[in-house]
Amino acid sequence: MDTFHATTVVSVRKDGQVALGGDGQVTLGNTIMKQTATKVRRLAGGRVIAGFAGSVSDALTLFQRFESKLSEFNNNLTRAAVELGKEWRTDKYLRQLEALLAVCDIEKSLVVAGSGEIIEPDDGILAIGSGGPFALAAARALTKHSNLDAEGVVREALTIAAGICVYTNTQITVEVL
Repeated sequence: MDTFHATTVVSVRKDGQVALGGDGQVTLGNTIMKQTATKVRRLAGGRVIAGFAGSVSDALTLFQRFESKLSEFNNNLTRAAVELGKEWRTDKYLRQLEALLAVCDIEKSLVVAGSGEIIEPDDGILAIGSGGPFALAAARALTKHSNLDAEGVVREALTIAAGICVYTNTQITVEVL
């Protein structure tokens, strides 16, 4: 049975800012079911931004778990991510979830994966989802070869990804810290 999938989220750190954005497309198999989904949210009183890709219901479950971990660990992004990763890896129910989270605060950007991995990109740029590789390549090039700020790079990278990936659209939401 097909599940609803949300794709493409990208984050960029540039000039003291971090921006995280996502497209609005949700698919069921090869059918677009929604074009205006919001995959990016502010958490921890606005001090953390998070986005998801993968199975929608799984990602929403992970958002709730991550938000509770942030609360439990006094909004410490790294500790909350590590604890969620541990729980995700060891919990029989959570191990079945098919989603990725991209989470950022003013200091760090992390990808939280279901096998327990917590990945911090070397260059401050991360991307997840079907259009992630396209958005990642575009964001890296734009960061290096343009004067766009972090938000501008994220918007343009997602627009470029949408022109390549059939599971990514141009209904873009971006949050900036």
